[in-house]
Amino acid sequence: MLSQQTIQTIKATVPVLEQHGVEITTQFYKRLFEHHPELLNIFNHANQKKGRQQTALANTLYAAAQHIEQLEVLVPAVTQIAHKHRSLGVKKEHYPIVGEHLLAAMKEVLGEAATDEVIQAWGDAYGVIANIFIDVEESMYDEADWREFKPFIVSNKVKESAVITSFYLVAKDGQPAPSFKPGQYVTVKVKPEGEQYTSNRQYSLSSSHNEEYLRISVKKELNGKVSNYLHDDVKVGDEIEVSAPAGDFILKQDSHSPAILISGGVGITPMMGMLHSIASANSSRKTAFIHACKNEQVQAFKQEASDLITAINGEIYTKYEDQSGRLSAEDLTNFINKDGEYYICGPALFMKSVVAILSELGVPNEKIHFEFFGPAISFEQAENKVGI
Repeated sequence: MLSQQTIQTIKATVPVLEQHGVEITTQFYKRLFEHHPELLNIFNHANQKKGRQQTALANTLYAAAQHIEQLEVLVPAVTQIAHKHRSLGVKKEHYPIVGEHLLAAMKEVLGEAATDEVIQAWGDAYGVIANIFIDVEESMYDEADWREFKPFIVSNKVKESAVITSFYLVAKDGQPAPSFKPGQYVTVKVKPEGEQYTSNRQYSLSSSHNEEYLRISVKKELNGKVSNYLHDDVKVGDEIEVSAPAGDFILKQDSHSPAILISGGVGITPMMGMLHSIASANSSRKTAFIHACKNEQVQAFKQEASDLITAINGEIYTKYEDQSGRLSAEDLTNFINKDGEYYICGPALFMKSVVAILSELGVPNEKIHFEFFGPAISFEQAENKVGI
């Protein structure tokens, strides 16, 4: 428990964090990697370069300061971050290291404003928050099929579109593929030739559970180090390291409410997992599959999605941006259902637009489910300014 004095001191830093949060977290990561370069084997280097990780951590600190008297408000955010940490192999022994350099970064950025009282209060608060994360993540490790990473063999590669390729992964030890919930992801750890550190990327599972393989479907990103390595260098028979499935952006499988799956670009991948799950359950659940992409050449799973929707007598709607613009309220009006659950995935600005449209059309916030690829940031702070 935190003392009332500590709580008051933390709350007094809210304006400071609002103004200097990203500066503090940027300095924190700089210090962290200078003193512990081995942690570069865990963190996503691309998110670091784009500033997304720094922004996400600043958001977390700001939220913690705002709600320091009722940290239970942060449980949904803690759970989402803990899933990502578990899938990356973050360990409880990493937390004291993070705390040391976070407090040092506060001192360096805030100068005289970082009094002994402020640093002590944040040290106490960090200890409480870190223990919350450690407890949640340890329970997730205990529930997972394995801790950290396990070797898998690429049994097949299938080109799904001009930019997306599926990788079929089977466990090297011959064990069945782990169970997972539709919408979850795995972390893939690779070390491209010439790189000093391993690189980790999280990819949604794009099929329903079966004991033979895991399937991830990867978009080849311009200048994407890992995606280009997977597309160009990883061959059938090669070995890669894979985490146990994680993530809380999942289909409510026990619900009979209509499922409306809305995706943009590579955001189709978790939706395919959800659609496969509904179809494999022989469900009579009313389902709509809505996908937006630039053109037919980059559209993945066109036939597969059509076959699945036909099998469950659902609805399918595709929008090509190059032909008729972006997904609009007019496009979505026919899919509004007061009992429906809406699942959205795609670039940040695509999701922002769709969420706004659904809200305008009267869909309650609690019926709208989405998740950012990568660190959780707000729509306003999203740096991904591209379309679909």
